[in-house]
Amino acid sequence: MTCAKLVRAERVAVLIDGAAYFRVLLDAFRRARRRITIVAWDFDPRVRLVPDMPETELRTLLPTLVSASPELRVRVLVWDVAPLYGSSRTIGLLVDRDWHRHERIDLVFDGHHPPGAAHHEKLVCIDDSLAFAGGIDLTIGRWDTPAHPAEDARRAEAAGEPHGPVHDLQLLVAGPAAAELARVAHARWADASEEPVEPLPPRPAAELWPADTPVWLRNVPVGIARTRPRLASRAPITEIAALNDAALAAARDTVYIETQYLTAQRVADRLVSLLERGADAPEIVVIVWESATGWIERFAMGANRERMLRRLAAADSHRRLRVYKLVADDDADVEVAMHSKLVIVDDRFARIGSSNLNNRSLGVDTECDVAIEARDAETRTAIRELRDRLLAEHLRCSPDDVRRAVAACGLIGAVDALNARGGRLRPHVVDPGAGPAEPIPGTALLDPDEPLDLDWLRRRLPPL
Repeated sequence: MTCAKLVRAERVAVLIDGAAYFRVLLDAFRRARRRITIVAWDFDPRVRLVPDMPETELRTLLPTLVSASPELRVRVLVWDVAPLYGSSRTIGLLVDRDWHRHERIDLVFDGHHPPGAAHHEKLVCIDDSLAFAGGIDLTIGRWDTPAHPAEDARRAEAAGEPHGPVHDLQLLVAGPAAAELARVAHARWADASEEPVEPLPPRPAAELWPADTPVWLRNVPVGIARTRPRLASRAPITEIAALNDAALAAARDTVYIETQYLTAQRVADRLVSLLERGADAPEIVVIVWESATGWIERFAMGANRERMLRRLAAADSHRRLRVYKLVADDDADVEVAMHSKLVIVDDRFARIGSSNLNNRSLGVDTECDVAIEARDAETRTAIRELRDRLLAEHLRCSPDDVRRAVAACGLIGAVDALNARGGRLRPHVVDPGAGPAEPIPGTALLDPDEPLDLDWLRRRLPPL
């Protein structure tokens, strides 16, 4: 299966970069009456949704909202390793009861996963009728504007230290699709806390939809896709892996990808198959985060990305692939952290969510993505306009400039031409003969495609 369920979204919006998401989320929080559910890889209660408004700091805002609304309850589910490994490492603040002392604010650390797996979804659900899903956690290092300057005083960590520029995406849905995402979040909560959550009656989208938030699509079916690792008590769920396979296999003209990591071997297989079509291959544009933070990322993700790109370059006989990194608006020596998780195929498919294109996101970590497949001309236009809007941000031009350039010289030709006029994309060039193309030894431990357990070890160790 490629999706858990196909369900209607009354309204859909794409929020580009953290500043837009946090502003809209603040409005949505203030409209909540019964329930706020936050499911997060990492969570920092010191984060301000609006940098210059102290009252929007989460450890102040959430208790204020609950106190003002007698029926409102807040649930926060965080990966149990996040206080030690996540961006904020705020074990003291998370355990400290001061900010979540209210009886209707609950914080639970999720340990319902196999060893080595991460709880990686980024969901926020409001009254089971409005929901956000994408790549942005409510933690440090996520707020930024589309300008992505090298330095921005508003882009400060909770402790006051500045962080670098970052690009990311979050999807907003209202209606039955939001209720389905809420069911996903509540199931995760029940797994971790053993407390079932009953669904709420729906609220009209018009009541909850945040002010001044443009609607990207209306009344469109969306697919909810998940990754759930295998446990003794349940079979694995690999909908996201199947969804990626099907979408890429169906590509005709273009593939546009924004991804933090690019190491999944099954994704490499699909891209190689596309490139082996030669002159008939679709044009493929990939934007990656070239820099890596931490030794695991450098060893498992960075090195394996280069090996995978060598394999793709060897198959690219007709120059149908381009790989880029994104740099700051005013300093090409400063890379923008590419944290979004996006795949757009032609003008017929778009997927936004929490899953990276690495092995663990497709088989080990808990993930949740939202996908839209065009069934009419309006949706096809919207998908194409989303791609052009993102490229316009990166290329410092207008979406109309991108649209006209793509019509004139194709996707790759448009990116190259507009980038030469002052864009912020820098080619990530790979020599296919410069080294090995197979994954590095140890990949199965650091970027596994199935959970690590005794059975896993027995299958891989030689017999005695």
